[in-house]
Order: sequence, then structure tokens, then C-alpha cells
Amino acid sequence: MTPLLLHACCGPCSLEPVKLLRAEGFEPTICWTNPNIQHVSEWRRRLDTLRTWADEVAHVDVIVAGDDRAAWEVAAAPAGFDRERRCRACYALRLEESCRVARERGFEHISTTLVVSPYQLFDACGEILRSLAARHGLTPVWRDFRPYYPEATRESRELGMYRQNYCGCRFSAAEAAIERHEARDERKRAKAAARDAGARRL
Repeated sequence: MTPLLLHACCGPCSLEPVKLLRAEGFEPTICWTNPNIQHVSEWRRRLDTLRTWADEVAHVDVIVAGDDRAAWEVAAAPAGFDRERRCRACYALRLEESCRVARERGFEHISTTLVVSPYQLFDACGEILRSLAARHGLTPVWRDFRPYYPEATRESRELGMYRQNYCGCRFSAAEAAIERHEARDERKRAKAAARDAGARRL
């Protein structure tokens, strides 16, 4: 098996990448570096969920790397609700630290679980990973894990894993809340329209 450092954003998003990478002949070691996750209690809950699964189910090692929150505030936070700019800066910070750890620990291959979620910026993340990997002399293992998101969702629920409802930062939390409210309002409008249509038929 070929050693590979796998940056992980959370436990549920790690399920399928670990399984699929092992099937390809890689043996992942997870690297946790996510200074974007707010509040610290949320950061801890996600890390604890990941570690429990890694220890008890997947039998994969977890490296807790640096989480420079001050650097995140400088690099990503100024973009605010400009999602493209904010997420690119966030990816770069987390993947740079992962590449640093990979070189330090003697890994030659690197990947990330970020692209399990269909809500992430797939092309931007791949571009950043490839660029940083090249700079550090690493081989990026870039795979489209998005088709496996439904399976990861189902399996993580069956395992009773904590599942977050936003990416991690305070801006993504606000964006997710707005989207949930909009979806709820749309469902209400659809139900009202269906009731009105039924009443007219009577």
C-alpha cells in the first residue's frame, strides 16, 4: 500500500475517500487542519467525531496539524460573503499546512476530503491542491468524490456520526441558515399553491 496524507474536513466526508483510496492501493493517514471552523466547541466536536470513527471503525491514523486562526482571519475573513474569494483563500491555507505536514512526515502523495461535498468549489480546490503539491514536491491524488456523497450521508447517519449543517466558518453558517429559510419558505409557498389549486377544483 502506498502511504498518502489525506486532509480531512470532517468525519462524514472521510468515509468514502478512505474506502476508495484504499481500494486504489493507497493507505491514508488523515491530517486535520481546519482553522475555519467556528466556534472552538464546533471544531472540537467535529474532531472528536472524526477521531472516534478513525479509531473504532476505519483504523486510520489522525495527525492534528496546525490550526492558525489568526492566519485565517487575515487570509479568508476579509472576503466576507464573497464565497469564491473566501473559499479559495481558505482552501489554500488548509492545504498548504497539509502539504507542509506531508513533506515533514515523508509522504509523497496527498489528497483531500473537501471534494466529497457537492457544495464545495470543486475546480478551485483541485487547482489549489495541484499547485501546492507541485510546490512541495508532492503528487496530488485528485479524485471526484462527489458522486459518493449520498452514500457517505447514508452511512454516517447509520453510524450515528455528528453531521454539521454548514462548512465551518461564520460566513458559511450564515449562508446555510439563509438557504434553509429560503427552502422552508418555498415549501410553504408550494403547499399553499397546492391547497389553492385543490380548492378551485372543488
